[in-house]
Amino acid sequence: MASNKTIVCVGELLWDVLPDGRTLGGAPANVAYHLARLGRAATLVTRVGRDEPGGAARVELAAHGIDVACVQTDAELATGAAYVTLAAHGQPAYRFVTPAAFDAIEAPPLAPDVVVFGTLAQRDARSARTIRRMAAGARVGVYDVNLRPPFTSIDTVAASLPLATIVKLNDEELVTLAAALGFPVERREFAERMAARYGVRVVCITRGADGAGLLADSHWYDVAGIAINTIDTVGAGDAFLAALVAGWLEARAPQTLLERANRLGAYVAARRGGMPAYDARELGFD
Repeated sequence: MASNKTIVCVGELLWDVLPDGRTLGGAPANVAYHLARLGRAATLVTRVGRDEPGGAARVELAAHGIDVACVQTDAELATGAAYVTLAAHGQPAYRFVTPAAFDAIEAPPLAPDVVVFGTLAQRDARSARTIRRMAAGARVGVYDVNLRPPFTSIDTVAASLPLATIVKLNDEELVTLAAALGFPVERREFAERMAARYGVRVVCITRGADGAGLLADSHWYDVAGIAINTIDTVGAGDAFLAALVAGWLEARAPQTLLERANRLGAYVAARRGGMPAYDARELGFD
C-alpha cells in the first residue's frame, strides 16, 4: 500500500445553501477537512470568486485548519454554491450555480503522491484538464464518482477511472454505471469488472444506512450499517472517503479501514453539514 506522503484534494469548493442557512462544502474540501481531523494533512486545490462568499470560504477553511495557499481567486466567476433541499431520511438534492469559479481551476506547482478527485469539477474542460493531469501524475489516484446529474457525465467517469487506484461510489451510481458500462449490478461482480477493466486496486460501494462493501486486491469485504438518528447526509460520504484514504495510507487491513470509514460516515450523517467539529481520538481513531 501507499506511504503517507503529500495528499492533494482537487475540485469544487462551494457553499451548501440549506433551508436554515449556508455551510461550506464541496466534496474535496470536506475530504481535506476530515483528513486533517484524522491527522493526515491535505492541500486543497480549488478556485473561488473575488466576492463575499469567496472571502468567507477562505476564512472558514483557515479556521478549520485547512491550508488555503492553493485556493485560487477568479476575477470574473463567482464562488460556487449548491442550493440543497432535504428529502426523506435527510437525503440531499442539489441545484448548482453554474458557471462557477471552480470550473476554471489552474494547475498548481505541486507533484503530490496522492490526488483525491471527483466528477463534478470536471464539468468544464478547463478544470477537467487540470484534475486529470494531476491525477495522472500521482502515485495514488482516489476517485469519488459522486454523480450530480445533469452536471456530470458518463464520459467524464470513463475518462477518470483509468487514473484511479481507489474508486468510491454508492448503490445508485452503481446502477447508472452498470447500465452505461455493461457491468453486472451485483456489487462484487461489478467491482471485479471495474478492477479488471481499469486496473483499479480498491473499489468501495457504499449503501447508505445499510453499510458498505469493498473489493481490495481481489478480496471482498463487507460491513453492516450503523443505527443513527440521521440529521442530514451532506458530506457523510466525504467523511467516509477520508477515513478510507487514511486507513489505506496507514496500511490497515481492508476490513478495519472499511469499518472505520463506515463509522465516521455515520457520525457525520448524524450531524448538520459536512464539516462538524469532533476529536478523532474521542471517536476511537488512533
